[in-house]
Amino acid sequence: WDYRREPPRPATGLFCFFPGRKRDFSPVPWSQYFESMEDVEVENETGKDISFSGSEGPVLLLLHGGGHSALSWAVFTAAIISRVQCRIVALDLRSHGETKVKNPEDLSAETMAKDVGNVVEAMYGDLPPPIMLIGHSMGGAIAVHTASSNLVPSLLGLCMIDVVEGTAMDALNSMQNFLRGRPKTFKSLENAIEWSVKSGQIRNLESARVSMVGQVKQCEGITSPEGSKSIVEGIIEEEEEDEEGSESISKRKKEDDMETKKDHPYTWRIELAKTEKYWDGWFRGLSNLFLSCPIPKLLLLAGVDRLDKDLTIGQMQGKFQMQVLPQCGHAVHEDAPDKVAEAVATFLIRHRFAEPIGGFQCVFPGC
Repeated sequence: WDYRREPPRPATGLFCFFPGRKRDFSPVPWSQYFESMEDVEVENETGKDISFSGSEGPVLLLLHGGGHSALSWAVFTAAIISRVQCRIVALDLRSHGETKVKNPEDLSAETMAKDVGNVVEAMYGDLPPPIMLIGHSMGGAIAVHTASSNLVPSLLGLCMIDVVEGTAMDALNSMQNFLRGRPKTFKSLENAIEWSVKSGQIRNLESARVSMVGQVKQCEGITSPEGSKSIVEGIIEEEEEDEEGSESISKRKKEDDMETKKDHPYTWRIELAKTEKYWDGWFRGLSNLFLSCPIPKLLLLAGVDRLDKDLTIGQMQGKFQMQVLPQCGHAVHEDAPDKVAEAVATFLIRHRFAEPIGGFQCVFPGC
């Protein structure tokens, strides 16, 4: 979910090409980065898919951006647990990844924040361990809503990654055009991974190979296509409702749909375009909510130009720590997982929330 106005730029200059050497776009299993993956049942819901790593220290509760999944934190997880003692809990938010809920259409900030609180309660009961919320883009907004509503009683810190109210609100008008510009189907997982890297959505091939598995799924209904939409070479077409010939048109489109799904069997797990009515609620008032949270706060950005007025004033007043990580796309934690891990580890050690591992030294003394 890239809330910026401009589409992701191709990752030119970031990869070296050698004659006869071909990059490997094959998917990588989550088990290379997480110790376990479990379903946690919450308030009679079907279940929320959660990935775990680590056994000691504070819990880092990771919330992904729109359209992504817990797998977007895979490479970051390996990087952070090698630097500080901590436990990782990466959650698939509702309608994302493998999580199933009774009302998947409700993606309001209030509902998703309650989901986070409910997951913490289901996992830890009345005595949760110290928890730091870390969220990227939409997940960063949900982390702030969760914190400001006091839904995690043991919350010790808050981190937003590349989400700023002013920039996000300005970008909402162009988001539908951005989403329409993405391919709607892929021939294979390898094809989806290759697209994510070459389009610049994820600039780190290692992360893309594990992360994209959580963003796409096999097309449903290949054997018995149903529904009112057909996927045709990147364009979702509404079935026509003409009174005359509507049945033949519908039949023909379903046949086209079936053929397209055979040739392009993967599509996005969530249709982000349908979530538009919730976008404003995710981001409006976010800066003041963030500043009002009475806990240590960290803001990681891909560029200083993203700061809005409220955050600029708050940063000058020392209300939060900020780190700018240049040469990254919007998916900062995927593009530069080691740098994000160093920034988070430094934050944790500085506030004495966690102990360093292997002689890790704080590398951002100015943040």
